[in-house]
Amino acid sequence: MPKECTTLNFNRFGKRWLCFAALLAVSSSSCRQQMADQPSYRPLAKSEFFADGRSARPAIPGTVARGQLQEDEQFYTGRVGGEAAETFPFPVTREIFHRGQERFDIFCAPCHDRVGNGQGMIVRRGFRSPPSLHIDRLRESRPGYLFEVISRGFGTMPDYAEQIPPEDRWAIAAYIRALQLSQQAALADAPQNEQRRLRESEP
Repeated sequence: MPKECTTLNFNRFGKRWLCFAALLAVSSSSCRQQMADQPSYRPLAKSEFFADGRSARPAIPGTVARGQLQEDEQFYTGRVGGEAAETFPFPVTREIFHRGQERFDIFCAPCHDRVGNGQGMIVRRGFRSPPSLHIDRLRESRPGYLFEVISRGFGTMPDYAEQIPPEDRWAIAAYIRALQLSQQAALADAPQNEQRRLRESEP
């Protein structure tokens, strides 16, 4: 085939494809949704559109975020019928006690110390001493009350609702109850195998 014929065919073919590509680009841009070009606001920016001047709109009354319905009153508030719960909302196991001890040592011991006497490291540096967890008033308090104090704070104690999820607050309350019992317990209250171990460990 002559060279001039090949060049002519290529030029015709290339021009057709260029025209097709141009038409495709124009048609696709004309059908494009303009959502990406809408005006947008930065967080807390002022808005001229809404009467209150806020771009961030408040939630509709009664709106509940997915997974945050919190129907279980006892689990989320520590109360039953408006009164502090007398029981825990789930079975307390050894794992719950261990979890509660871990969380207590992290969040509570700085003020209450690890035994619960209220002489934590922060107190030794001048912070106001909290009451001992072993006084009669707190030993006789309901688990729901302990949960509520952790959740909402009390006196100079801040609330820990943001830092500690509900299940861990209950675990801490369970550990506090065990800690209180341990400070008042006698050797005869321990299981037989633990009594033998404790006797053997005596000097």
